[in-house]
Amino acid sequence: MRLLLVEDDPMLGAAIERGLRIGGYTIDWAETGEAARAAARAQAYDAILLDIGLPDGSGIDVLRDLRAARDLTPVIIITASGRLDRKVEGLDAGADDYVVKPFDLDELLARIRANIRRHEFRPSDLLSVGEVTLDLSARLVRKGDEQTNVTAKEFRVLSALLRRAGQFISKGELESALYDDASDVESNTIEVTIYALRKKLGAGFIVTARGLGYMVPK
Repeated sequence: MRLLLVEDDPMLGAAIERGLRIGGYTIDWAETGEAARAAARAQAYDAILLDIGLPDGSGIDVLRDLRAARDLTPVIIITASGRLDRKVEGLDAGADDYVVKPFDLDELLARIRANIRRHEFRPSDLLSVGEVTLDLSARLVRKGDEQTNVTAKEFRVLSALLRRAGQFISKGELESALYDDASDVESNTIEVTIYALRKKLGAGFIVTARGLGYMVPK
């Protein structure tokens, strides 16, 4: 997996880059906001680690430009500022996570994995299988011409299944799509959600295979 590190401090940047490479990632390192914008235009990344204080402006502006260009790459802000208003500003601008320096490398790697995992289940357009259509921007589900009311959990599970229609998704993967920490998930959450979706969309819309998980057939 390839990450973009945006950090202007040479020593800190080198340390982070070394740790991420040891963690198994390919790293591109940009030291300015303009270099970060150029890299994001030229290359698709699995995640971006973005410092706020850059020599040519704020990393928040870089983030806003990415989101304005409909770049949905997970962005983790890494900054020395732990002020609440800065965190709120970053998250409102479209950041997926916020890590305050100094941080533990193992925690950063865990946050990278969690954000990449969630992004895999984030559809970026309309998803349709048969009569069922999911509209992410409007957060609507339709069966044929009729709108189907679903809960937030049902919407996220259905999004994951439609995103990977024709492939089995394990229960654990679906739990990870719902929660940052799967250990907090009640044991029957996925089963209850799948049961509810079948009632609303049809008993055969989601199939189950022991040892493989759940799938929406194409």
